[in-house]
Amino acid sequence: MRIGQGYDAHKLIAGDGIILGGIKISCDFSIEAYSDGDILVHALIDALLGAASYGDLGTFFPSNDINFKDISSIEMLDKILNKLEKDNYFIINVDLTYIGSVPNLSDYKESIRKNLSSVLNISKDAISCKATTTDGLGFEGKKEGVSSLCVVLLDKKKKS
Repeated sequence: MRIGQGYDAHKLIAGDGIILGGIKISCDFSIEAYSDGDILVHALIDALLGAASYGDLGTFFPSNDINFKDISSIEMLDKILNKLEKDNYFIINVDLTYIGSVPNLSDYKESIRKNLSSVLNISKDAISCKATTTDGLGFEGKKEGVSSLCVVLLDKKKKS
């Protein structure tokens, strides 16, 4: 078994919503990013890459490559999942934490888990999605930005 951890943070700007875990959440903010800015999926990708010792998000999707401008984070995740599958890795569980004052994720955590369960092809019970506000502390608490943490556990299929 192999464990990986991921982190992502982005600046908040005025907008009409944020994508988290592949789910569009309406609010008065957007995430400033080269891709769609889905920080939950970015942290998840980094955790998967770390567990498999593949590098990091920028290794596969450099932000100076025009091919990745406004790319869907779910599309990026699919590319990494294909590589993991080719190398016989499978996901045991995922633990995600969203850190931000906006939007409130109470009504969206189950939808995020369900969507990621479908994308990752694992049970929803193998995915945890949590959120914290930092009670007004730091850039997240001041609504200047948001961040995300992820831990994953992978294993490799035994060769027959």
